[in-house]
Amino acid sequence: MKKGLVFRSTGSWYTVESEGIFYACRIKGKLRLKGIKSTNPVAVGDRIFFEVDQHASEPEGTIVAIEERQNYIVRKSVNLSKQTHIIASNIDQVFLLITLHNPPTFTAFIDRFLVTAEAYQIPAILVFNKLDTCTPNQEKEIDRLATIYDKVGYKTLKISATDGINLSEIEMMMHDKVSMFSGHSGVGKSTLINALAPDLKLKTAAISEQHQQGIHTTTFAEMFSLPKGMKLIDTPGIKGFGVVDMKLEEIGNYFPEFIALKSDCKFHNCLHQNEPQCAVIDALNNGAVAETRYQNYLQMLENDSTYR
Repeated sequence: MKKGLVFRSTGSWYTVESEGIFYACRIKGKLRLKGIKSTNPVAVGDRIFFEVDQHASEPEGTIVAIEERQNYIVRKSVNLSKQTHIIASNIDQVFLLITLHNPPTFTAFIDRFLVTAEAYQIPAILVFNKLDTCTPNQEKEIDRLATIYDKVGYKTLKISATDGINLSEIEMMMHDKVSMFSGHSGVGKSTLINALAPDLKLKTAAISEQHQQGIHTTTFAEMFSLPKGMKLIDTPGIKGFGVVDMKLEEIGNYFPEFIALKSDCKFHNCLHQNEPQCAVIDALNNGAVAETRYQNYLQMLENDSTYR
């Protein structure tokens, strides 16, 4: 029995690293029957136990157990909306790449992603990419958005992966940590990762001019080991992000600015909609809570599946 770390998941096969050797592993059948309500019982970042196949010509094995996860991040399954898909596990931080154009990242997507990261206790950093292609007005809009999220307590960075602007700050934050990179297709994840680790030579693709959407260049999650103790998880581009398995009264707990005010609401179970003496609504009216954040929160309460 060996202990290993899952570096890659392609569905039925998993690439597992153990003592410097990479093994191609499958799952032992009964592992699927342990009540894991996801389309993938094993995810990139999992620490697992596996048995080596002594008769295989190449390093192969069978995963027989998963260590308890420190954390993980999920989204609704694309094909089976009632199931979830674990994107990655045991993550120290997640970098969410954002572009205002080519393709556009809307605040509804950002806030849903942040709520999920908060729920699974994963620190999130917002990275505004493609500064090199921004107009002066677009730069002002980035500054406006960055100010909103800075006030809430999130770290924000403005970069150009193409021109290498502010990449050293990202690299410093990655030292001795497992970092996940996420965002829509086309926001420049692969370009950024290639700039941080040129030896990886990840595929990149141009934006679809007709639809202003990214073309998927990553089809599955994969972990890479980099110098200085850095581990990087690249993930497929995400079109939408839906909150999973949350009760209505829980969603507001994952908005840090709402939590800070909650004790001042008249009702302890206040949903910050139209209740009297609601501290969040008062803060909204005096400009202390951002209108976009509040509207996106209301949309989550309605459980709109548009961003699934």
